Amino acid sequence: MSTWARDAVFYHIYPLGLCGAPHRNDFAAPPEPRLAQISGWIGHLRRLGVTALYLGPVFESTTHGYDTADYYRVDRRLGSNATLAALVAALHAAGIRVLLDGVFHHVGRDFWAFRDLQAHREHSAYRDWFAGVDFRRTSPCGDPFAYEDWNGHFELVKLNVHHPAVRAHLFGAMRQWIAEYRIDGLRLDVADSLDSGFLRDLAAFCRREQQDFWLLGEVLHGDYRRWANPDTLDSVTNYECYKSLYSSHNDRNYFEIAYALERQFGEQGIYRDLPLYAFADNHDVSRVASALRDPAHLYPLHALLFTMPGVPAIYYGSEWGVSGIKRRDDDWPLRPHLTWPDAERRAPHPDLAAAIARFARVRHEIVALRRGTYRQCVVAREQLAFERRHGDEYVVVAVNAAATPARLDFHAPIADGREFVDLLDPQYRCAVRKSRLCIDPVPPCWARILLMR
Repeated sequence: MSTWARDAVFYHIYPLGLCGAPHRNDFAAPPEPRLAQISGWIGHLRRLGVTALYLGPVFESTTHGYDTADYYRVDRRLGSNATLAALVAALHAAGIRVLLDGVFHHVGRDFWAFRDLQAHREHSAYRDWFAGVDFRRTSPCGDPFAYEDWNGHFELVKLNVHHPAVRAHLFGAMRQWIAEYRIDGLRLDVADSLDSGFLRDLAAFCRREQQDFWLLGEVLHGDYRRWANPDTLDSVTNYECYKSLYSSHNDRNYFEIAYALERQFGEQGIYRDLPLYAFADNHDVSRVASALRDPAHLYPLHALLFTMPGVPAIYYGSEWGVSGIKRRDDDWPLRPHLTWPDAERRAPHPDLAAAIARFARVRHEIVALRRGTYRQCVVAREQLAFERRHGDEYVVVAVNAAATPARLDFHAPIADGREFVDLLDPQYRCAVRKSRLCIDPVPPCWARILLMR
């Protein structure tokens, strides 16, 4: 299994939104190279400490990108295949790896094989490419046949991934993406709805094509090891900690995030060896700046995101506290058009990006924050302290969500006299006395990341 992502800091871009593409594809306009706009963000990504980009759906689709019409052609609203190849090359030249979205559970109704099924019905050569096709019934969209969809959305037609020709078509697309664009990995849309046998075969195929290819699955619930294991994916989305990150701040109840971290990564943690993909928001959920009741909590939340076990990711614009609330049938408020450098000039929280860059820098410097063990030291309503260890590196992270300074005093199982320095504020030092470590103060709505010297 690939390991490079354990050391990565991800940035997530939803390109149809960021690049200001029309919300609907007319399938007639010439390609518009909007993807090239992202090249102007590369300097910002490097200053932020980003080393990997998850680039959302980029292939020809009808509306939001997850209703694929053609796996082999870049969406004309974003440009051409050459536009994407040039962008990936520019990101690689800057030391940034690239993941694309793999939407293999379903396609859109404009997918060419589904169009053939609509035209030729029982006589279509592609009638078996789709799950649950039944000519005895009609679909809610008025087709003279029924079919399976994704989660009640009939504009998303479920593929029959057991069909050899479907697999050949999808795996052929993967071969093209790796060869033509030189991508480093894939984020699998609705991986928790994909057939496990298909996932195993896809993983084996990708790793034959490129040994260090990294596979991330979108998983909302359940035992993450069902999908992330040596036979299938390298990682999955950590939705459990996503929810705990914001609600533990809103409820002034760090016991919630502490419980999740201990359950997942503690001494008996069920995911101790899994580099789960950690995030505060994404293209499907309300922006973290809108989810939090107190904007000051953006700082301790991101301190946690970058120091807890996992692979941290920032959703575009959230490094400035851009807001956006998920609506019942409209995700576009989460996916705004932003331009560089105007987005930085209009930042709702202009100091947040610099703080995130500091957290990322410390994470890059300290192996224990990327690969170390996890053990809790203090859990209180608005304070949390834990240690991360890797080899001789010993780090204590103390986070304070209160509006006033906090004092944390706890047992430290190391020799008296050992000194710690705060990597966020090197002027601050403390030492172990009588087998206890006292951190005083932890600034309000901030953190200390203490490295033992």
